Amino acid sequence: MKVSDTDLPGVKLVEPRVFGDERGWFLETWREERYREHGIGPAFVQANCSQSARGVLRGLHFQWPEPQGKLVWVSQGRVFDVAVDIRPESDHFGRWTGFELDADSHRQLWIPEGFAHGFQVLSETATFNYLCTRPYRGEFDASIAWDDADIGVEWPIAPSGLSDKDRAAPRLAEIAPDRLPS
Repeated sequence: MKVSDTDLPGVKLVEPRVFGDERGWFLETWREERYREHGIGPAFVQANCSQSARGVLRGLHFQWPEPQGKLVWVSQGRVFDVAVDIRPESDHFGRWTGFELDADSHRQLWIPEGFAHGFQVLSETATFNYLCTRPYRGEFDASIAWDDADIGVEWPIAPSGLSDKDRAAPRLAEIAPDRLPS
């Protein structure tokens, strides 16, 4: 597999080896020892999967005080995936990076603890997969406005579906530093 650092330290783009022939293809979506060599992990404790229609935007989400690292990929369709550094002490605080992930390339994105995450569906539908380093805790669930001008994520298309939670999310500057990862 090929692992590339991104412009945000800790966020990594993963391109698994795909073995294909006339029958189809095979790849490893996770193998602890190989991913650990590249600083991806620790162990994952929860797996999630969602399906969404074109234009749906989910995010920017994070969990605090029990932050989650996430290894994400698309098993059907295509999305624009975003990580935002929300660690107040970081030199990259408030900066974002984004990548297209799709079922054909099999690319994955590692988003470590301390980052908010979101994605937007670019294909007719997309199935999105997550491996998480901590379980979801509703009482710690938090969001940042997907259109926060201070962050300035350049979403590829106008969103056509937002949850009530994402519509009402505050800007990053409106969140107290003690409610953000350290």
